[in-house]
Amino acid sequence: MADRWPPSSAFLWPALAAASASEMAALFAEQFAHLAADTPIAPEAAEAAPPAWTSRNRVTLELPTMRLRDFSTAPAGATTLICAPFALHGSTISDFAPGHSLVATLLAVGRTRLLVTEWRSATPEMRFLAIDNYLADLNVAVDELGGAVDLIGLCQGGWMALMYAARFPAKVRRIVLAGAPIDMRAADAGIASIAANTPLNVFRELVRLGDGRMLGRHALAVWQQTFISTYEVRKALQLSADVLPDDDPLIAQFRAWYAWAVDLPGTYYLQVAEQLFQDNALAAGRFLALGRHIDLADIEVPLLMLAARADELVATAQMFAAEKLVATPPAQIKKMVAPCNHLGLFMGARTLAERWPTIARWMSGDAEPRAISG
Repeated sequence: MADRWPPSSAFLWPALAAASASEMAALFAEQFAHLAADTPIAPEAAEAAPPAWTSRNRVTLELPTMRLRDFSTAPAGATTLICAPFALHGSTISDFAPGHSLVATLLAVGRTRLLVTEWRSATPEMRFLAIDNYLADLNVAVDELGGAVDLIGLCQGGWMALMYAARFPAKVRRIVLAGAPIDMRAADAGIASIAANTPLNVFRELVRLGDGRMLGRHALAVWQQTFISTYEVRKALQLSADVLPDDDPLIAQFRAWYAWAVDLPGTYYLQVAEQLFQDNALAAGRFLALGRHIDLADIEVPLLMLAARADELVATAQMFAAEKLVATPPAQIKKMVAPCNHLGLFMGARTLAERWPTIARWMSGDAEPRAISG
């Protein structure tokens, strides 16, 4: 079963891409029956402790939606804030293991004042939190850091980072997007395509089954992703078979990381599914955030986008379309394509060693990378 499904995000059921309407209904009915009966498909995922952080850090701010984790090795210098995704897996995607840590890579090449948003798994009391709550806390964090940051948005942390930069343009100096879905209509592929073809009532039913939340264990169960093959682990981490045997502890660590899924507030989850993925409201300028409609043309700062050539979740065009939506001068927009899959952008040893140091130098103004593909 593990090899049948590619790694997926919080909204998607890959079978939808090929299923007819009747097949879709039957598949949903079967999966909802399991969930309604509370079938323990992966009970260890619900009971396990959250994955540990690899690099030394401290929690510098506690907010309703997040902990702000500080990895800084120096008090001075430009502040880099990694906006982690809040979709299925925890924020430790940015600091998974030695040799597979974006945090460690950035620190090693001079981004010494570095912080990460650790989004809290939603409790029952958080079920009505909306995107506004996350943007508001992100704004508090940026103000805590001096009111101006270089912002890195990973996957679905990318649309949040871009949304924040448009809402508070004076508070962001540079933006890096990695594997981020921005314009869902730019390509009929990946998570945007499946979300667009999924009836909204499906998402609502998942929230109902979670008593107002999208439960991470339900997401893993519905998407049939309770186990990841050794091949998929090696692919994500970019390690060959002769380097990493099947019984290596790193394989088990990855599977434990993947099995621990965050719970999402139902209101937030439905907003993302309906307004961002189905209605494409952010790219179309229709999304209302903290009292104002978001216009990505309010963004004028340098922008770099890193895509995965074999990204199974986000089509390159869905992210690169941002260059036509922002007002950043074309000479200050950089695009890079890495030969990896989606998770390889953040956890792959080769991508971290070859692409992110160049990105860090660009953020520091020390180098202007040309468009790189490989």
